[in-house]
Parts: sequence; C-alpha cells; structure tokens
Amino acid sequence: MKKILITGAAGFIGARLAMLLNDTYEIIGIDNLNDYYDVSLKKERLKLLDVKKNFKFIKMDLADKEKVHSLFENEKFDLVVHLGAQAGVRYSIENPFAYIDSNITGTMNILEGARHFPVEHLIYASSSSVYGGNKKTPFSTDDNVDHPVSLYAATKKSNELMAHTYSHLYGIPTTGLRFFTVYGPMGRPDMAYFSFTNKIINNETIQVFNQGNMMRDFTYVDDVVEGIIRLIPKAPKRNSKWNEEVNSTSESWAPYKIYNIGNNSPVKLLDFVETIEKYLGMTATKEFLGMQPGDVEATYADVVDLEKAIQFKPKTTIDEGIGKFVNWYKSYYKIG
Repeated sequence: MKKILITGAAGFIGARLAMLLNDTYEIIGIDNLNDYYDVSLKKERLKLLDVKKNFKFIKMDLADKEKVHSLFENEKFDLVVHLGAQAGVRYSIENPFAYIDSNITGTMNILEGARHFPVEHLIYASSSSVYGGNKKTPFSTDDNVDHPVSLYAATKKSNELMAHTYSHLYGIPTTGLRFFTVYGPMGRPDMAYFSFTNKIINNETIQVFNQGNMMRDFTYVDDVVEGIIRLIPKAPKRNSKWNEEVNSTSESWAPYKIYNIGNNSPVKLLDFVETIEKYLGMTATKEFLGMQPGDVEATYADVVDLEKAIQFKPKTTIDEGIGKFVNWYKSYYKIG
C-alpha cells in the first residue's frame, strides 16, 4: 500500500481528495486549521473522513520546518499532494505576510522534505491567477505568466519556479495544477458563490464587481479531484531532448509538468448569480461595482494537455454543480 501525504487535508479540495481516494493508499493528512474562514467547517470535513480506516490526520503548520522534516523522516511517503496554502486574492492585499509564510515557506519545507526523503511524485496546487492580466483566451500553459496582479498569484508562480528548481537539482518529479475557480458542496465561505448564497438567503445586498461582466471558468470540485487522482500515477520524466523553441514550456528537461484544470467553459458572473437564484427560489438585491484591485476580468482554461494525459477533462455544468451546492447549503445550515 502506497503512503500518500495530503497537505491542506481539512481544506475544500484536500478533504474531498482524501474522501475519494480508494483504499489502496495509506493517507496522512495535515492541516493547521487556521481561522481564515469558519474552523467548524474544516472540522466537519475531517469528521466525514473519520469513516476512512486508511486516513490519519495530524494538525501541523507547513511553515514549521522542523515538524515537516520530522514528518517526512518518520512516514517515508511514496507520494505527496500539496494543497495546503493561504488562499484568496483580496485577502492577500490585506495580509501579505500570511502568503509568504504559508505559500512560500510552507512549499519550501515540502520540497525540502521530498529532497531528503525522496518521493515518486509531488503534485502541488498552483492557480489560474498566475495568468495575471493576460488577455488572450483560453489561457494556455504555454502562455507567459510573468505579470501577476496579486501577491497570491505571485506566490503561486513562485511555487512553480521552486518546484522546477527541485526537479532539476534533485530529480523530484513535480506536477503543478493551475486550478480555475473551484466550487461545490462544503466549499470555502470566502468564495463568491458561497457568500452570494448566504447573503441572498439573509436578504442582504450582494456586491457584483465589474458591473457583472466578470467571466469565470467555474470548475466543480469532484472534477478537480478526479483530475488529481488520475495524475497521481503519471509522474513526469526527464527529457534530455527538450527544447524551449520546439517543446511546450509547461514541460522541461527536468521531471516537471504544469497542467490547467478548468471547465473550459467560462460563465458570466450575472448568469452564475441567476443560477444560484434559481435553486434558492429567491432574487438577489445587487450592488454593481467596478473592478477590485488584484482581480482579473476573465479566466478560461485550455485543457488539451490534461485531456491528452489522462483522457479526462472537467465536465460538470454550472446548473448541475450549483444545484448540488445549494442542496448541501440548505441541509448543512438547516434552511427550509
């Protein structure tokens, strides 16, 4: 049985991955259970994982170098899925150092663990935010990502560079996943769809940025997890013949690869709100505002590489995904 580490195991994607991984893996999940959003929701996710006999949770901060080193030394992981991070674009403007501690220092400690106690494959979360102010769509992993518009995006781009360095220097097979606006049941309360739902139910005004003209490639959580699970055995290999003028820049001579994981079907923010309204049976009071600092107008994923590698691409429609989320929300918060 292969032993796999999942960081951010009490988080939205991490907990869902731990739940859907089959019993051929021994799973160790770590999380610091910080209070960036409601800790009770994180604990509820962990409670659902109690039924899995192959799952063990350890409370730990990724920024704690000694504890992360000891974890790798004691557990001897075969695989790592590094999803632990400080999330949120707007929060990065208010609390920049939280992103350095978690996303930079935390990722460094994971890479060092994999360096000293080698693993077969290290998969880590990047973000569509790395595309910054790019206008060409859909976003391709061959596009330039040197112009971030938030510190969050800059830390995720840094993670990709750090991973490449460790792939090159130490032969660690690394795969970076640029997630596109992940949503679904038990999601993050700071995400727009969650806060919209909460405010609509409580008859509060929702703030619609960029006059509602934002476009997002909303990606259902189970599609993201399916992509991760299929990629786990697909560790990248060294390619001595790689040439940047000919080959994809999402690859390298090192055992390194980047993929987009998105729905490949962007949705206008107002249409998204209307879908929430439909399933709630309520109409939102809307306040239309301009663009927020650090935000981008549109995200849209090119997933050709992903589909070629694992014969799968995200496919859940907004109607289906939001329907499942609203049903969960009503049940969890005992509404109706």
